[in-house]
Amino acid sequence: MTADPFRHVPALRDRIRPPAQSYFRTISPERVRATLREKGLPDVFPFYPDDTREALRAEALSGHTGDLWIFAYGSLIWDPALEFCDLRRAHAPGHQRRFILVDVYGGRGTSEAPGLMAALDTGSGCDGVAFRIAAEIVDRETEILFRREMIGPGYLARFVPVLIDGEPARALTFLADHADPLMRPDITRDEQVRYAATGTGFFGTSFDYLADTVSHLAEVGIDDPDARDLLDATRAARARLKD
Repeated sequence: MTADPFRHVPALRDRIRPPAQSYFRTISPERVRATLREKGLPDVFPFYPDDTREALRAEALSGHTGDLWIFAYGSLIWDPALEFCDLRRAHAPGHQRRFILVDVYGGRGTSEAPGLMAALDTGSGCDGVAFRIAAEIVDRETEILFRREMIGPGYLARFVPVLIDGEPARALTFLADHADPLMRPDITRDEQVRYAATGTGFFGTSFDYLADTVSHLAEVGIDDPDARDLLDATRAARARLKD
């Protein structure tokens, strides 16, 4: 029998969207453009051409063989859109989850009301989860993964050292690309709160993104004080907006 992929983190068994139900399983520039038109949003996202994205995937995976670990720190945790055979708690030393990616393209914010998402940046260490993709489907699943995470600029696909249940490993992840003007390492707390409180788009609200990140981390015993404090401040800001 196939081993239960949730055997190490049973708390997430009913908290992760099945791949077949995920928008990201079949995401493409064409589908996003159609969704933008349907929602009456401008088509201004700087999509990578397919050959550019595939070249980035080939470069990132060059030399890799066998099963693949993917380190997740944000929405990949609850909506990976991937077929995986194992899921573990993981730690990425030297990195940090930071809410510094500003969205103005319609996903979770617009130019009139920007949204906010997380990126993996340098720091004192980041706790998240790692998905293991079986070797025989790595090509198929990473093609889907790159259409989702590398649909355009913003992230750098890199292997980083991680600890998976305390054991050293290498995992593919998506780091903050500081060359992208929407990656804002200098963002103020007031801007983070405002964007998280009001940003919305066809993927949902920035508030839900933040709340889902905090709640799914909590399911596996991870407390990120920065994310938790940002969520508390954002809840308070949303309450004031309703007054």
